[in-house]
Amino acid sequence: MSVPDEYLLEKVARGLSEPLAAAERGGFASILKMAAGVYSTRPVHDEVTVPSGFDPEAAALFESILEAAYLVAAADGVLDDSEREAFAYVVSTACGGVVDEDHIHDLLCDLRDQLEEDGLDRRIASLTRSVKKPEQQREVLRIAGLLAHVSGGVSDAERDVLAKLATSFALDPTEVDAALRAVKSALA
Repeated sequence: MSVPDEYLLEKVARGLSEPLAAAERGGFASILKMAAGVYSTRPVHDEVTVPSGFDPEAAALFESILEAAYLVAAADGVLDDSEREAFAYVVSTACGGVVDEDHIHDLLCDLRDQLEEDGLDRRIASLTRSVKKPEQQREVLRIAGLLAHVSGGVSDAERDVLAKLATSFALDPTEVDAALRAVKSALA
């Protein structure tokens, strides 16, 4: 696969860093950017006992957002090196660099191993346990749709994974269409 041009990568990163339309009225940052900010405060050593502002649920949400996007992006085959590079670049850029590309690469390797070990259905089921709020679930669909564009748009296989995610989240199937319309709007 060819790597998308830098202009598309920047548009995807900008789309990832923008909040849902409903949240824009409230002035909040995107769920990805907020979760990344908390995720980046994780203690480096287990011995850290001073208050750090670290929220394990927000960290789990960040990892779940990336996992959902990974599952969608990997649906039509294995992500090659150029796709992983682009994925890590746009996520790090969208998060303002608070989570660096090397760490995202490490997470992608872990996600690949988990998918190989557990299979798609079990990984999706685990996402249902960590992404509980409907507004977060809708945003996960949108983010996964945006990141699918890094590898050339949303293929039928990727759309099928989005539909499985929506079903697992108990969202109406029309939420996939709504998420993809938001993606199209963000990339316009």
